[in-house]
Amino acid sequence: MSTIKKIEAIIPPPAAHMVGDGFRVHGFFPGGRISKQRMSPFFLMDYNSKVEFPPTDKPRGVGVHPHRGFETVTIAYHGRIAHHDSSGNSGIIGQGDVQWMTAASGLLHKEYHEETFAKEGGMFQMVQLWVNLPAKYKMTAPKYQEITNKMMGKYQLSDNKGVIEIIAGEYDNAKGAASTFTPIQMYNARLKMDAEIDFKFPATYNTGILVVEGSVTINNETAQADHFVLFGNEGELISIKASEDTILLVLSGEPIDEPIAQYGPFLMNTMKEVQEAIADVNAGKFGVLED
Repeated sequence: MSTIKKIEAIIPPPAAHMVGDGFRVHGFFPGGRISKQRMSPFFLMDYNSKVEFPPTDKPRGVGVHPHRGFETVTIAYHGRIAHHDSSGNSGIIGQGDVQWMTAASGLLHKEYHEETFAKEGGMFQMVQLWVNLPAKYKMTAPKYQEITNKMMGKYQLSDNKGVIEIIAGEYDNAKGAASTFTPIQMYNARLKMDAEIDFKFPATYNTGILVVEGSVTINNETAQADHFVLFGNEGELISIKASEDTILLVLSGEPIDEPIAQYGPFLMNTMKEVQEAIADVNAGKFGVLED
């Protein structure tokens, strides 16, 4: 019989800050109550809660910058994002879609509001995650996965009470579209009012839920929109009931038990490796990408 996965904390959104001129984010981790290792393999979560951007002829975003040693995962709830990188990959995602970029050995990339969205303006809401890579994969070749909503595995709740969209991992035999380097479960749970659902994850997995919209009762505790629910590493069962129409981002993964050395856009195991990454960028080894 499964035991309840205890809630460790329900964390309100930290003060927002800008990343470039196109992303107004709440940095849930690392920082505050959540250390660099606490949500491993997820290293960073920047949550762009709902914000209205006015029309502009110059798309807002983040210009060319390097990454090495991890993956970026951008999940779109409102708005549209265009991606380009120095490995020759590009893509556009909109509501319900995901882009999964494996920086690994290193590349340059940029992310901007998609041109038509920028010109028209509108509601914008996104999550970006940094997913760490084990040491043995940090220097593999970069790759890019554009995961449209249609590609995701879907689990339909009974009585038309909602749908679980599986980005990575699986839920009740519905499988996610993303390929991952370590065991990861990543879902969007879109629940109608009064919908009920259970999730089960190994006790050892680091697990959290972001309430993107609405409010829910999770293991008999209430969590409101824009809050992050952090679970302890005991028990397996998470029981959820939606108090209103709700969207949840559900994250659970096997921790990577290795040292972390992070500096800016580099996520390695030692500071020597970080210094090598900086030297490689300066030597032009990450390729070329026009801003």
